[in-house]
Amino acid sequence: MALLTAAAQLWGAKNTSCFVLAARHASASSTNLKGVLANLIPKEQARIKTFRQQHGKTVVGQITGIRFRGHSIPECEKLLPKAKGGEETLPEGLFWLLVTDQIPTEEQVSWLSQDWAKRAALPTHVITMLDKFPVNLHPVSQLSAAITALSSESNFARAYAECVHRTKYWELIYEDCMGLIAKLPCAAAKQYWGHWIGPTISPTC
Repeated sequence: MALLTAAAQLWGAKNTSCFVLAARHASASSTNLKGVLANLIPKEQARIKTFRQQHGKTVVGQITGIRFRGHSIPECEKLLPKAKGGEETLPEGLFWLLVTDQIPTEEQVSWLSQDWAKRAALPTHVITMLDKFPVNLHPVSQLSAAITALSSESNFARAYAECVHRTKYWELIYEDCMGLIAKLPCAAAKQYWGHWIGPTISPTC
């Protein structure tokens, strides 16, 4: 493209358009994707730069910060239950708020914590799979694989195959979500332990 433009300048301004058209045709007909992108990307970069210069200070909305069901982070820190002797809100409390739009009591948070603990054990096949991963496999890849493998425990999948009525979907999805959330800490701990420390860790954490 640059060579064609330079040649056009040497040949004369009135013939420049011919060279530009030839350059565009060469770009469009090229079978080398990287070569096509090399011609297109600088134009797009220039367009974005111009847009930022013209509209970079335009206000599109007021920044209010993160809110959970309408509550700011400082409000959540004040309203949600904390562990005895602790200063930080418990994750179970925030989960309850997100799901129900209600500030939970300490009893409700305690119930949720116990419920997750009962569901936390990993199935044997997930543990075996994590043990067999090479140590250089990225931890996030391992965790993603573990989550996918946990689909074997899905209540929804089994019930869906049996044509359960759709009014029951939410209960099955609830059970699957609660089970997955409960197992995530064990799955993450298992792959971390195997990657950094050794090959064994209790499936119940």
